[in-house]
Amino acid sequence: MYSSFGGFSSYLRMGQGLGFFFFILSCVCLGGPCFCSAHTDSIKPGEGLQFSKLLVSAQGTFTLGFFILDTRSYLGIWYTSDVNNKKVWVANRDNPISGTNANLMLDGNGTLMIIHSGGDPIVLNSNQASRNSIATLLDSGNFVVSALNSDGSVKQTLWESFDDPTDTLLPGMKLGINLKTGQNWSLASWINEQVPDPGTFTLEWNGTQLVIKRRGDIYWSSGILKDRSFEFIQTHHNIYYFISVCNDNEIYFSYSVQDGAISKWVLNWRGGFFDTYGTLFVKEDMCDPYDKYPGCAVQEPPTCRTTDFQFMKQSVLNSGYPSLMNIDTSLGLSDCQAICRNNCSCTACNTVFTNETGCQFWRDKLPRARVGDANQEELYVLSSSKDIGKPWWIWIIILVVVVFLFMLAVFCCSQRNSRGDGKKRETAKDIDNVKEFSLVSVMAATNNFSDENKIGKGGFGSVYKGILPGGQEIAVKRLSGVSTWGLDQFVNERLIVNQQHRNLIRLLGYCSEGEERMLIYELLPNGNLEDLIFDPDRRKGLDWNTWCNIIKGIAQGLDYLHNHSRLNMVHGDLKASNILLDHDMNPKISDFGTARIFERNESEPQTSKLVGTFGYMPPEYFSEGWCSPKTDVYSFGVLMLEIVSGQRIIPPDCKDDNLSLIRNAWKLWGEGNSLKLVDPAMVGPHSTTQIVRWIRVALLCIQKHEERPTMSDVCSMLNRRDPPEPNPPAIFALR
Repeated sequence: MYSSFGGFSSYLRMGQGLGFFFFILSCVCLGGPCFCSAHTDSIKPGEGLQFSKLLVSAQGTFTLGFFILDTRSYLGIWYTSDVNNKKVWVANRDNPISGTNANLMLDGNGTLMIIHSGGDPIVLNSNQASRNSIATLLDSGNFVVSALNSDGSVKQTLWESFDDPTDTLLPGMKLGINLKTGQNWSLASWINEQVPDPGTFTLEWNGTQLVIKRRGDIYWSSGILKDRSFEFIQTHHNIYYFISVCNDNEIYFSYSVQDGAISKWVLNWRGGFFDTYGTLFVKEDMCDPYDKYPGCAVQEPPTCRTTDFQFMKQSVLNSGYPSLMNIDTSLGLSDCQAICRNNCSCTACNTVFTNETGCQFWRDKLPRARVGDANQEELYVLSSSKDIGKPWWIWIIILVVVVFLFMLAVFCCSQRNSRGDGKKRETAKDIDNVKEFSLVSVMAATNNFSDENKIGKGGFGSVYKGILPGGQEIAVKRLSGVSTWGLDQFVNERLIVNQQHRNLIRLLGYCSEGEERMLIYELLPNGNLEDLIFDPDRRKGLDWNTWCNIIKGIAQGLDYLHNHSRLNMVHGDLKASNILLDHDMNPKISDFGTARIFERNESEPQTSKLVGTFGYMPPEYFSEGWCSPKTDVYSFGVLMLEIVSGQRIIPPDCKDDNLSLIRNAWKLWGEGNSLKLVDPAMVGPHSTTQIVRWIRVALLCIQKHEERPTMSDVCSMLNRRDPPEPNPPAIFALR
């Protein structure tokens, strides 16, 4: 990029030289109008930025303006010096507009919005506006709306683009979470080079290391940050200074550079992660093969694949239709290839639309096309390089070896009598015993999935109520898409069919036809525990005995899962919204999509899928990946504190400096004032002593991992046994 500037190149790469050079160049009139005088870095109330105009930061480092990709228009920011205008931020990435009849407006109330002819305004700073304000593009690349004092000085920042990153991390931007507001800072790749909508990969900070996830599953991690470097990242140490913050307000990672240096870290649509200087933190598609590259999460390929299976773009003869098609425009080529690779019947794939979104899959082996052949089509064909050119006798040897190894494996399995082996057989048996419903019968029961029948929605998809022909009421969880995460959850939840306990949700069956994946449960009429805890009116309507039954029922359900079920399981995402209530207000633990089976003598197992809910999960889960029955114990302790106090573990809008629920509970316990934590609506005759017992048990559950009781101990303490004195919560040890 710099070679064309001859002797200037070494200078222009340093500081603001290059940005200033291009800024001055843009001011030269070459046969057209001179825009230099029109450039400004701010928009005042009542002013707007037209589609063809630009904002340029004070020193010319960054530019903000509208741009067009694939006939759709966006508002974005880019380095002024970047000849390719590669965007570092996109305001409306998942809400593009059509045409060029658009303006960026700051109205009289201080609301920053994109006004366009195609629909309602796109508001950028919802609930963060002030009448006396200004929108400014800073030389850091941050676009901010600031409230002003009467003398024109900045009073406070109301909104900033750095709080809503896209695929690029600039110096001073954060990755992590604001514990007060719940604000999450993470990068999300584009779907492809032409579609900036959130794509396949995300980059997050888990408190100790950078983590790239692929559709929610860990794809790569940087290794722990130590002594100004990451284990699996080689960087220019004389350029970067890394910042890691962990306190009561926020947990985040950031980086800075030498004054004047131009820098950006980019997560691209194929999982590549690199910086301005071409340093590859993660190579594109590096973790797709199942080799163990440094930092790559361990992947388990289907038995039909080997590590040398790769996609090659080939011209093939295709006279038929694809075997399967998914027109979801949030899926890109990377998603299509991942889905195909993990489906043993898939031989080739491609995108559907001209902007390379949506997926289509082929099952048949398609012959290569020759020059002049009709019905040619370019597809991404999955094949093994070892398959090319093998003589016929090699296949006979391979077949003999495979048969021998298979017979040997069968013999070895027949000799095993370990409990773990029996558990695996039982798992397979449980899956086969689930009742299968036809798609037609489920559609009839739910009135064709009508909006009137929809009773819930989450990351997994939607839930519909329905009635079977015999009159039984059901709840149908309809999983969205065919992602690996969705399929894993689908299989996981089917495992509970033979887990019989009064405090576990009852799975009636499933439906799996085409792309549809659905789970059919008994319908529980009283909703979930979250709505009960945090609705003051509903809380007042409950008597003391009902609260006791709810607490004890949840504990007994967990104890059954950990110690008495046919498949010893860790739930992995216990929280108030995953506890449902039947006609008699009996609690039923639900949502086993993240559950895992464990051996009773298993040491602390690690997981690469960190999918629990923040606040409910213990520190060791996020820092070390440990997932064990003690994980559920911690979550149960948090849930007890929420029930007793009527407060959320992470308040949705925390504007003051009050302590978190856990810290406040520990503080009041140490002062001997635990009853101050309790919601007055819960306290009644003869309940005070038992509430103090509950708080003590809750504090025992959220201690450090090795100090937590088992769920059997918890059940005993809730009933009769005196709980011991608790130690400080685990979050203090982490800090």
